[in-house]
Amino acid sequence: MACPTPVSSSSTSQQSTRNEHGTFDDAMHEQIRSTHVPDGRVVDVTPVLQVTHNVLRHIIPNINLSMNGHIDASDDQTNLSAVDGELDDALHKICCELSCKCSRGGDAHATTMAIFNMLSSYSWGAKVVLTLAAFAVNFGEFWLIAQLCTSNSLAKSVALLKQPDILEHSQILKSHFDALSKLINAMVDVTKCIVELTELPSKYISIDEPPLSTAMAHIYTATYWIISSVVVCAGQITSLKGMRHEFTTLTLEAWELSSLTHKVSSIHEHLQSQLRLCYECIDEKKLMGAFEHFKRTIETTQVDNLKILQNIFGKEEKLLNPDRAEVSINVLRKKYVLLLISDLDISQEEIRVLEVVYKERVSSGRKYEIIWLPIVDRTTWNDGYQTKFSTLQSIMSWYTVSHRVAIEPAVIKYIREEWGFVKKPIAVTLNPQGKVLCPNALNMIWIWGNSAFPFSSEKEESFWKDEPWTLDLLLARLEPNLPTWVHEYPHITLIYMCISINMLNLFLVLCCYNQVSQLKVVCFYGGVKMEWIESFTTTTKEVAKAFGIGIEMVYVGKKNARERVQKITGLIKEKQLSHAWEDDNVWFFWNLLESMLYSKTQHGRTIENDVIKQEVKTMLEYDSSKNGWALFYTGSDEMVKANGENVLSTMESFNEWEKLAKQMGFIPVLRNKLEGVIQHHHCTRLILPGNGGRIPERVQCAKCDHPMELNFLYRCGE
Repeated sequence: MACPTPVSSSSTSQQSTRNEHGTFDDAMHEQIRSTHVPDGRVVDVTPVLQVTHNVLRHIIPNINLSMNGHIDASDDQTNLSAVDGELDDALHKICCELSCKCSRGGDAHATTMAIFNMLSSYSWGAKVVLTLAAFAVNFGEFWLIAQLCTSNSLAKSVALLKQPDILEHSQILKSHFDALSKLINAMVDVTKCIVELTELPSKYISIDEPPLSTAMAHIYTATYWIISSVVVCAGQITSLKGMRHEFTTLTLEAWELSSLTHKVSSIHEHLQSQLRLCYECIDEKKLMGAFEHFKRTIETTQVDNLKILQNIFGKEEKLLNPDRAEVSINVLRKKYVLLLISDLDISQEEIRVLEVVYKERVSSGRKYEIIWLPIVDRTTWNDGYQTKFSTLQSIMSWYTVSHRVAIEPAVIKYIREEWGFVKKPIAVTLNPQGKVLCPNALNMIWIWGNSAFPFSSEKEESFWKDEPWTLDLLLARLEPNLPTWVHEYPHITLIYMCISINMLNLFLVLCCYNQVSQLKVVCFYGGVKMEWIESFTTTTKEVAKAFGIGIEMVYVGKKNARERVQKITGLIKEKQLSHAWEDDNVWFFWNLLESMLYSKTQHGRTIENDVIKQEVKTMLEYDSSKNGWALFYTGSDEMVKANGENVLSTMESFNEWEKLAKQMGFIPVLRNKLEGVIQHHHCTRLILPGNGGRIPERVQCAKCDHPMELNFLYRCGE
């Protein structure tokens, strides 16, 4: 016969729980903690939780416990043979406690505390797992009989004696079991969180320090509500066994289950948040450990570079060679290696220019290899990034990683913190023994090419010692016509004059030649204001014609304005205003200027003690302004430069200084006129990539030597 149970027992139990324990005060916390007297045993409750999980998933089809309701045959084959015998005993005692107390309509809180005392020697994780497992046993038996009673005579007979025909009243009970399934789902989620928190590795996280100490402070409450929820659920199942057709209280009980589900779900969200913080702490500790290991390795003298490379790639020890064949990193053993480090925004111009240097290494006898190390965010990776990665990989003629996540996270941390990588590409030089010769060799590669091999900081310093400021330093690899331009005009003039006059005037011819040979001028200019460009080029050509000198003008674009420069270059060529560089040369010119500035700064040079740095910084300041700029150069290495507004106004007033220029020379007078104009104008500004190099916070103006103000500017690169 079914055990007679008062219809209101479940309601009474739940009401008691709500009234007494809706909120927890210090006394309640202390009461729960006082029951916790662990004996130090380490109990693996994972197999028990897995079987409990499977039982509950089989009971209610719409329950979703991380596997979307799919039943895998392997789920039911969990081996419990290694489970401690004392666990079986504890499980049996809890089953009896739930059956006896709930069948008699006992107080839910009293039953909950009785289970706490029964499990005092177990961990918090074991307490909730064993209690949930006991409920799964009772609920499993109840549901098994309900399912089999229509097809199995034994089950039908037991059902007649022990419980009503649940399936017959499935529609009436639907809302009740929906509420029950949601609560069970929430209970399992919280149980998993508690087990995870109690099994976190003490090697990386301390129970006495946040965030784990904070999480543990909430485990007492969470454990109480899981055990209390089990007691309430068991009470309602017992009530169903005692009912025949008295279903009048089911709606109220379903509401109570929903209320309890809300409470347990809130606990789950909070524990999940704490668990995430714990895992972040663990990951950070692991990362720091790996970081320190890599730091020690790379700063320790090695027999060869192989150990360093193995640490960089971790388990991924395969690369793609220039022919896109997969090879072992052993092919780079005892070789000079440049680690080209960038994100996926490295420009194709940069790749093409570097490729020229890389291919020239063979003819110049420089034996080194390049590996591209892309620094990417694994958490935001998508198909678009994959396409970008594959495209960049396909146009590189050197070694690349075989997979986007090949680089160890600790190595990425080292690259950012020790080598200063942010966004602008860098190239770290490793010698055959794996020693870092230079944390960024790209600066010297852009300036001197393969002649700077082996790309060490010492080599860079030695180059700067005797390097004068000449236009050849800046333009030798960019403008092949420069030597011809600065020499051809005097030669033609001399030939013409020798044919036109007799030998009696030779002395006068030579004197005239010496004067004219200094009047061949090359003008490089930049900016993106087409109106200024047209006015400047037209006026300057008129001045050159009036003065009787030859002039070549070259448009060199503007930094970080690729699309606008392309458009203007097309107009310049269409209107035949001057020569104009293509994309790669424009990019290289401005990158070269920045590289010179960064290189000088890294070697401790300042504006006061370095002419080259002063000149480079001035040109970058001109480009950072809204107007254009121009630089005039002669074969005698005389140079004068100014911003666009000043140089245009000076050219337009040529009639005022034409006579003086014919007496003293074009460049000297132009310089004096421009300096006079500049004195009446405010200084320029300087815009540099915030991640291009380790620039000191204090930067002096290249014009007046006063400290420049530091501001933040966000500007689109297009």
